[in-house]
Amino acid sequence: QVQLLESGGGLVQAGGSTRLSCVASGRISSLNYMGWYRQGPGEQRDLVALITGINSGSETNYADSVKGRFTISRGNARNTIYLEMNSLKPEDTAVYYCKAMGVFGDRYFATDAWGQGTQVTVSS
Repeated sequence: QVQLLESGGGLVQAGGSTRLSCVASGRISSLNYMGWYRQGPGEQRDLVALITGINSGSETNYADSVKGRFTISRGNARNTIYLEMNSLKPEDTAVYYCKAMGVFGDRYFATDAWGQGTQVTVSS
């Protein structure tokens, strides 16, 4: 139906930067929003940032813990988003998941889809 392919991340030193990418492909009728969530060891999966209007206009929302350090944006390629992560802290260490909410495949209502996740490890 829909596939989300994430890339980026890896091992970064505290204070450093990295960028995550996510491309949604497949049978996509419409996208309500795309975003990034993260899940640390033994923790629940939490929102990092969302962007609406993926392909025309956009609004963004951020978790308080990343405001001013992370930036979510849409790419020039269709159905693509990025997460620019700056001033990274050890507590940012987590698996980062891309999520898309939209109408996919033969459905007439919106559902969500998740990527497989990409690890970001921030060393102190």
